[in-house]
Amino acid sequence: MTTFYFVRHGQTTANATGLKQGTINDDRTHLTEKGHAQAAHLAEQFDVSNMDALFVSPLDRTQETAAHLHTDLKPQLDARLLEISYGMWDGQQNADLQAKYPEVFDQTLNDVLPTYTTIATDGETFEQVQARVADFMQDVESRYPNGNVVCVTHGFTVKSAALVALQPQDPMSLPEPDNTSVTKITKSGDNYYLWYYNRFDAQTY
Repeated sequence: MTTFYFVRHGQTTANATGLKQGTINDDRTHLTEKGHAQAAHLAEQFDVSNMDALFVSPLDRTQETAAHLHTDLKPQLDARLLEISYGMWDGQQNADLQAKYPEVFDQTLNDVLPTYTTIATDGETFEQVQARVADFMQDVESRYPNGNVVCVTHGFTVKSAALVALQPQDPMSLPEPDNTSVTKITKSGDNYYLWYYNRFDAQTY
């Protein structure tokens, strides 16, 4: 059985100002002072000494978060852990997009519905992200069949891993996790188990 600990990166300037980050990787997407503090707090609470591997999305914000972890493991960059790309919407204000295209937003979560790609036609679909995350998890399981691995990644990517495990009828029933939260999923053969999601309690990691 392989145990995955998915960690969302710390707060970025884009998070703080309401931008859709997607896969943009520039000055707007580095960790803020608060984001570094979140990552440092995570490192103090989250014991990764028993981890067998550290996988990190190639974007700067995830690498900056991973750098705070207390481990000698070499980060393995994996593009399958990238955030969802919103295509032409990457870098735009979420509130502006929601006001202009309310029909493709969940008004409770203030986030896009799977149908957003009918407008942002070059954006990734939910299914595409889930497929690459599922491929990542299957690959890692084959390499670390009894391993514990930590994966520093993005909000929608963590949500996608949970969707792969749970297969809910409505993907919007699962909000994205918060910055520097931890989600634990195990995979054994074809079976997935979601042990916890969006957790901050150091006593139960």
